Amino acid sequence: MSGGPIHRSAVEAGSARVAACDPGPQDVASDFCRSCALSSVCVMVGYGKPELSPLHGLMTHVGPYRTGETVFRQGDAFEAVFALRAGVVKTRQLDSQGRERVLGFFLPGEVIGLDAIYPDRFPCDAVALEDVQCCRFSFSAMSALAAYRPEVQLHLFRLISRQLGLARRLAADYSAGERVAAFLIDLGGRYAARGFPGTHFRLSMSRSDSASHLNLATETVSRVLSRFRAKGLIQIRGRVLHLRDIPRLHDLGRKLLAV
Repeated sequence: MSGGPIHRSAVEAGSARVAACDPGPQDVASDFCRSCALSSVCVMVGYGKPELSPLHGLMTHVGPYRTGETVFRQGDAFEAVFALRAGVVKTRQLDSQGRERVLGFFLPGEVIGLDAIYPDRFPCDAVALEDVQCCRFSFSAMSALAAYRPEVQLHLFRLISRQLGLARRLAADYSAGERVAAFLIDLGGRYAARGFPGTHFRLSMSRSDSASHLNLATETVSRVLSRFRAKGLIQIRGRVLHLRDIPRLHDLGRKLLAV
């Protein structure tokens, strides 16, 4: 794939990327950790409790991954899942001709890599769309924890179920307007859930990436966004999107959002 972005997996990046996690009160990411999808697992580890000391290596901080670099690559051995501390990641698959299919976008606080639990290899690339930092959770350590803390396993099942539900919705037969409206409402809701503004945010992904994810042509996505803007539903300045009429957008995308 000559001329494409630099690809570098977490393993290839080496120990220079990795710093031991310090969950103390001076951690600059403490606010983030409260909204992280895996924060409850960190709490369950119980740092400082002697009986859980073997699991103190559950998490390490990794990064930064620069724009275009990969957190992991399709075919890499599965050893860990990653919670984003900063930045946005897209997951993608490349076919034998190098054509890209975008599977999803992940925001700070969300988890990537859960779809690699079986067959023990990552089925896709995770590509940084901007500078990214992650918490790396050793899956073998999480499995050991789950053996006597079943709530950890239940939490992972819920995260996996959410991702499967999204894939199922996008595979169904919905119009371009419904898909784009639901996509924008979903993005806003996910940002809001992580403590960021849910009505205005930066679109780190390109139009072509968004179109690939929504199973639409890039030109179709551009037309739909132009129509939404003309109707006063959104405002776009550069890559900054402002959701101006969330109720109407939600009504447009309600069929996908309700599935």
